This record gives sequence, structure tokens and C-alpha cells, in this order.
Amino acid sequence: MSMLLPAQELTSDMERAEIHYMVDRMLAIQEREGNPEGIEIAEFGGAVCFYSRTMPWPTFNTVKGFRSADADYIPDIIAFFKSRDRQPQIEVLPSLVDGVALGALSGQGFYASSFHVTMYMGLNEYLFADDETEEEHSDVNPMKIVIEELQGDEFDTYATIHCRATGLPDAGIPPVASNNRVLYNRPGWVFLLARVNGTPAATAVMYMKDGIASLTFAATLPEYRNLGLQRQLIDKRFEIARANDCKLVVSQCAYLSQSHRNMERSGMRIGYIRSAWTEQK
Repeated sequence: MSMLLPAQELTSDMERAEIHYMVDRMLAIQEREGNPEGIEIAEFGGAVCFYSRTMPWPTFNTVKGFRSADADYIPDIIAFFKSRDRQPQIEVLPSLVDGVALGALSGQGFYASSFHVTMYMGLNEYLFADDETEEEHSDVNPMKIVIEELQGDEFDTYATIHCRATGLPDAGIPPVASNNRVLYNRPGWVFLLARVNGTPAATAVMYMKDGIASLTFAATLPEYRNLGLQRQLIDKRFEIARANDCKLVVSQCAYLSQSHRNMERSGMRIGYIRSAWTEQK
């Protein structure tokens, strides 16, 4: 069985997949009547800037695709975010940005503020073997766990899990539901819902484009954790990706997080650890 090994081309493919899903997601939200979240996307060279007026979190206000050749655009990127009252953040990938560009970032007052892991796996490497332990399932009968695609009238349920699993207040449920409902039936997007004994317990999202599947989001309600739900949701997305002729699966997670461990158990490996460079206040 062949195995994909990290290389500059593979690194570029993994990053491109992340940019694709982010662009499509932001465009879908932008297309809501009146653009209520104030979404903007701008490009400077190969760097893609994402901005949201109402969602100040780094996920929605960041720069992807930055390369050494884009160093001359750093002042333009800074101006784009400063004019919108945002602190600039530029994502940097190993092997795609050289020391000169890093020096340019430092010279403009940027520093490496955080790190994030990108995982990957070629689908021909996966055997769809179920090797979960009894401890992961706890005392819940796996036959009582049902995973299905989310239906169009279930986005309030999705948003409830999203918010309560990530620590967002319930006031965030309506906007989260609206910003994800616009992705339903949009080409490439898949939403999954896991139920335990008939009760919604966990959810997961995937985006597919150009033969690459991105595992974009996953969350489990606190009372249903440690039951192996996310491992099953990962495997289910692998199956759907393979059925849609995807050859590569990628995802992002915090290093050594539960998500990282779940992805490793499913056969995914570290592709690279990217750094986020933030302008000092």
C-alpha cells in the first residue's frame, strides 16, 4: 500500500484545500441578504484576506496563502485590517515562506503568536478498520449510536451542539444556524449528526473540492464525550469522501488536543505545523 509523504507540493495542496473551503464558506455567508455579518475577502498577491465585521474571532479574520513573494504586500494587508479595526494575523507554512519574508514580517512588528497542526491522509491508505477500544465507547452500546446526514430543518440542532460544545452562549445559536444553513445543498458540503439513543449528541462537517476532502468542524456535547463519537464521525466522512472520488483528506487541530488524537487513531498524520503571525499592539 502506497503512502503519501510530506512534500512541498502536498503542503500546497493541503493549504489550498483549506483556502477553498474558507472562501466558499465566507462567500455563502456574504450572500445572505444584506451581508449581515459584514463579510469581505481581499487578495494581495497570493495572500487571501478574510474579514467579518460581526465575528471578530481569528478564524474569520486572517490571511491564508501567504508566500515569500507576497512580502511586499505586508503594508497593504496591514492597512486592510487596520481600516476595519482588526489586528492583522498572517498564517505562515513551513517550506513556503523563507527567512527573508519572516524578517519582513518581524520588521513590520509581527511575531509568531500561535501554532496549529494540519493533518492529512491519502484515502488509499485507509482500511476502514474499527479498532476503537471498549474504553472509548464506555458503557454505551455502539448499536445505539446512529450517524446520519443532517437534514435541512435540523440546523437549530446543529447550532445548539456547535455552541454548547465550544463554549459559546446560547445567544449564538440563531446566527450559527443561519451561517451554516446557507451551506446546505451547496456543492461539496456535508453535515453529519450523531445521535445516542435517539438524542442529538455530536456533529461534524466536511467540504470536498478537486479531489480533496477537508474536515472543517466537529463538536460533541460535554455529556456525550469519551464515547468514541468523533472517531466514528471521522470514519464516516472518510467513507463519504472516498465515495465522492476524493484522494486526500486534510484537517486542522490544536497540537495534542482530543481532535489530534482522534485523527491519529483514524490514520491521519501531521503534514505541517503552521504558525500565526500577529501584529503587536
